Amino acid sequence: MVIGAFTALLYVLEFVNLAFFRGTLSDYGIVSHRVTGLLGVIWAPLLHVGWQHLVSNTLPVVLFGFLAMAVGIRQWAAVTVTIWLISGLGVWLTEDTGVSTVGASGIAFGWLMFLLVRGLFNRSVKQLAVAVVLFFYWGSALWGLLPNVNPEISWQAHAFGALGGLLAAWLVAMANRPARTAGSLAA
Repeated sequence: MVIGAFTALLYVLEFVNLAFFRGTLSDYGIVSHRVTGLLGVIWAPLLHVGWQHLVSNTLPVVLFGFLAMAVGIRQWAAVTVTIWLISGLGVWLTEDTGVSTVGASGIAFGWLMFLLVRGLFNRSVKQLAVAVVLFFYWGSALWGLLPNVNPEISWQAHAFGALGGLLAAWLVAMANRPARTAGSLAA
């Protein structure tokens, strides 16, 4: 329900943006290298540049968000906030000056990376199996982490989202490690 509500929110915001603001809400994304542009770190993943942009982000957001939430909403919220902030701040620091960046793809890439590496950090065969299946179907998406020739696509959001997912997976594993160690000692 949470991922469904989040996705519905994205669609409602895009409708409101296009119907009432003529698409200008996209100007409130992450505006790189400007202090006022830091507010975009909060709003950018919720805004898109038209229906095609939103539709292209929908399946990854729904799928990766749902899978990342499979271990619990609290952990998912912490993972999502980590990815959201690192992706946004990375874009703010590295994107060309004055560019406004919007879209949920940074978060989607973060969730994907989280899902791909968490099994390594947690030493979980089940999580590694999920990672192998995801890599088989979605591995080609990782090309989106590299700088590209299309200035309309923010590879920085993808790369820093993935970095946020990597960090989140490591932090989750570190937070769970004492619980696993205590559990194995009691057994």
